Amino acid sequence: MTAPDPAAPSVPSSPSATPATPLLWPTVDALWTWLNGHRAHGERETLLLRLLKLSEEVGEAAQAVIGATGQNPRKGTTHTWQDVEAELCDVVITALVALRTLTPDAEEVFGRHLARVRDRSLGTGTGTGTGTTNGDGVPPRTP
Repeated sequence: MTAPDPAAPSVPSSPSATPATPLLWPTVDALWTWLNGHRAHGERETLLLRLLKLSEEVGEAAQAVIGATGQNPRKGTTHTWQDVEAELCDVVITALVALRTLTPDAEEVFGRHLARVRDRSLGTGTGTGTGTTNGDGVPPRTP
């Protein structure tokens, strides 16, 4: 049995509520408006570039994980797990802005999708993970 890695992130037993949640969609809309006010390309190109930006942010999150774990022997430990958290937040924000770029109904689209994932993964309203359908009568896919 190996000892736990003291540099590894702690995993909370349950998520805590955050006061930032009510600001989520108004902030996404404000960022979308601000970015659109500074765009240099048409709508199609803007959407494609925002999706590319998402890939860039995912790469930065991966770089932070590599840096937090010291996996590059030439560089050593260059990041903290708080850096990883910040990069993951950037990924989420960028994805939500990209979704808002794709549809003005981003909040509703995301809410419906999140509910489907919740129901498929946790079971409708049970939170136990023992659900037998996706919420549409179809058994969940198994990996």
